[in-house]
Amino acid sequence: MITKKRKKELLDKSKNFFKEVIAKNHLDNTKKLTTLNQFKVNPFLANYLANFLTGDSSPESIARVLIYGRVLATSINTSFGTNMQKFCSEVLSGRGSVASGIDLEYIDALDGRKKYCQVKVGPQTINKDDVKTITDHFSQVRRLARTNNLALQHDDLVVGILYGEENELSQNYKKLANNFVVLSGKSFWLHFTGDSKFYIELVKVFAEVAEESDARKVLNKTIKALARDIREKGDFVGLI
Repeated sequence: MITKKRKKELLDKSKNFFKEVIAKNHLDNTKKLTTLNQFKVNPFLANYLANFLTGDSSPESIARVLIYGRVLATSINTSFGTNMQKFCSEVLSGRGSVASGIDLEYIDALDGRKKYCQVKVGPQTINKDDVKTITDHFSQVRRLARTNNLALQHDDLVVGILYGEENELSQNYKKLANNFVVLSGKSFWLHFTGDSKFYIELVKVFAEVAEESDARKVLNKTIKALARDIREKGDFVGLI
């Protein structure tokens, strides 16, 4: 179990990481979305969704549809997984692994054993091919352990999922769970830090970053700029 001082230190570092890496990149990418050439526009859906969202298909409404679809989903989700692997190795107690295909090596806070961990983002984020890839990587660790006379146990090979509940796991994760330890959401962070509340508090400090930033101002400014571009060019692609 981590001390209160250590916990505060980790949460402060976590908040700063989210602000300086994830949120900053998100804002920077948002600022670039001021022209139509940043989007692959389907004029049928753009007009439909604009009316669905606001009740009209004005340039401002179309701009909102295009930008919301990008910045509230695709943009942030694409980079989140890679950044969170970096977060685990740089901010928390884990470190990047020297074993091929292993994202993290860390000392489990509950049993005190060294774990070899593949980090995944959410409970639905792997496909059938990933199951084989992860299995192959773990098999390689087992061979390496035998070669070097390391006392590797079954539960030292872990798939750590950053968020989600066990009952949300896809069939692909369940297949992995037949042979390896799969820890998701609160359970993963408990083993990683030893604190049952760390997961929830981590979510909260990430949310605080948006509250303290000028994200809404940047978003509105970008929408206005894109709306101007739609007024000028929209008739060429069937938007107006």
